[in-house]
Amino acid sequence: MSKPAVLLIGSLTHTKKEWEDCESFATLKVYTGSSRAEFLAECEKGSYKDVVALYRSNESTSITGPFDAELVPKLPPSLKYICHNGAGYDNIDIDACSSQGIQVSSTPVAVNSATADIALFLMLGALRRIHMPYSSIRESKWRGPSPQLGHDPQNKVLGILGMGGIGREVAIRGRAFGMKVQYYNRSRLSSELEGDAKYVTFEELIRTSDVLSLNCSLRKETVGIIGKKEFEMMKEGVILINTARGKLIDEGALVAALDSGKVFSAGLDVYEEEPKVHEGLLNNPNVVLLPHIGTATVETQRNMELLVLENLENAVTKGDLVTRVPEQAHFRQPSTRL
Repeated sequence: MSKPAVLLIGSLTHTKKEWEDCESFATLKVYTGSSRAEFLAECEKGSYKDVVALYRSNESTSITGPFDAELVPKLPPSLKYICHNGAGYDNIDIDACSSQGIQVSSTPVAVNSATADIALFLMLGALRRIHMPYSSIRESKWRGPSPQLGHDPQNKVLGILGMGGIGREVAIRGRAFGMKVQYYNRSRLSSELEGDAKYVTFEELIRTSDVLSLNCSLRKETVGIIGKKEFEMMKEGVILINTARGKLIDEGALVAALDSGKVFSAGLDVYEEEPKVHEGLLNNPNVVLLPHIGTATVETQRNMELLVLENLENAVTKGDLVTRVPEQAHFRQPSTRL
């Protein structure tokens, strides 16, 4: 009896041996094309007619384009599982997948610590308005033309928008620096997970946080969740940190809030139109910028790849996923896609 097939789109860097070991339960296939048109053509001619699960990543979007409402219905009818490498999966249309009976997993657990570390790095840098002195000393200008005082984190109110795994890790790090933690989430956490963090409404979070860290997922409902109206509600001199997704923020409104002084400083690892960055952010000395490197560590990248492979194996051998995306919580049995 032939084994079911699994398809790899993109490349593996840290788990090539583990991928090869998957031959114990599946026939391994690799997409070698370089464009969306080629991928769709391969699907149409039946090259993947026996594929039940595939491995893709945010990076592989540059090869196939997003798994959107146009592409998903053209995937092979045999496909039941998409195992995605990335905590964010906004380049996959989950509704389209659900309508086709395709289950989707991501890698939320594997990225928590590394992303929270970058959030803290950005937060401390933003509190101290570190960009100017950091850049000036490399230009032999010591602290720069107009040294400014920053702020200490102690006793500041750290507001966390999105208290999932990453948000909770940010809270742990904030507490270590003497910060008071409050959060808004789609649902309140259990007392065990919540700890001493205060659950507040979205409006209260926006109005009362000294430092606001964005750690929620990008969904239709959260695109532009921080815009002109929200900046007007914030404390004077608030600090904004974003390590989630750039489209959560209206960057034009952020630039205006920085220029007015409403926002003391910002720390950003993600942008509205990556890799393009708003000129008003690039030219503002009170913004700490990183090029989306939240998960860029050897350990985290390997753990992400391993988690995708774990999802693949679980899907093929047990008919279930380990880290299914929350929107598909209703999938608790093997897919019935025909």
